[in-house]
Amino acid sequence: MELPVINKSYEEMGCRSGFLAEKMAAPGPGEYFSVGSHVSCLTCLGQRLQGEVVAFDYQSKMLTLKCAPSSGKPNLSDVVLINLAYVSEVDIINDRTETPPPLASLNVNKLANRARSEKEDKLSQAYAISAGVSAEGQQLFQTIHKTIKDCKWQEKNIIVMDDVVIAPPYQVENCKGKEGSALSHVRKIVEKHFRDVESQKPVQRPQAQQTQKDSSLSS
Repeated sequence: MELPVINKSYEEMGCRSGFLAEKMAAPGPGEYFSVGSHVSCLTCLGQRLQGEVVAFDYQSKMLTLKCAPSSGKPNLSDVVLINLAYVSEVDIINDRTETPPPLASLNVNKLANRARSEKEDKLSQAYAISAGVSAEGQQLFQTIHKTIKDCKWQEKNIIVMDDVVIAPPYQVENCKGKEGSALSHVRKIVEKHFRDVESQKPVQRPQAQQTQKDSSLSS
């Protein structure tokens, strides 16, 4: 969904200076948009946004709406942040007066673990790039990491579960470690990875065959 561009000047957006301040239907002191109300906003770009109020901050004039999904999937919603400084009209379609339901509780520990995991993944990718690891090595690492989280970089080598070392060029024969289930499992992952990569490559026809076909078409 296209959102109002808020980093351009009024002149760039075709808005007259002072027009928004006069026309914007922002609430006055002590007023607010009730959570659960349905509102319709018209941006100075002529875009109409309509949805249910999720949150409103009076100081920053930021309004959060839950709108119909742009994907068309009924079980999803688009959440849009609107800067009312760039809105010319706000119409309240249905004002909710009753107390809104309590917010769903958040699993803070789960969120923290997810954030830490994402940070570690990004740092790992950055390390691989700075160490000069090949694109094939980086792709293999990502494939292994989807199945086995306990993998890391040691210079240009991939270390899996502290038991298996995969050295460049990262083929099956480059997997070294104590013979056992761990090494066998990693080798299978590596083998399948490169088999899948190979199957995704476009089929190249022999040059002689292509030349012969072109000649027959031109005759």
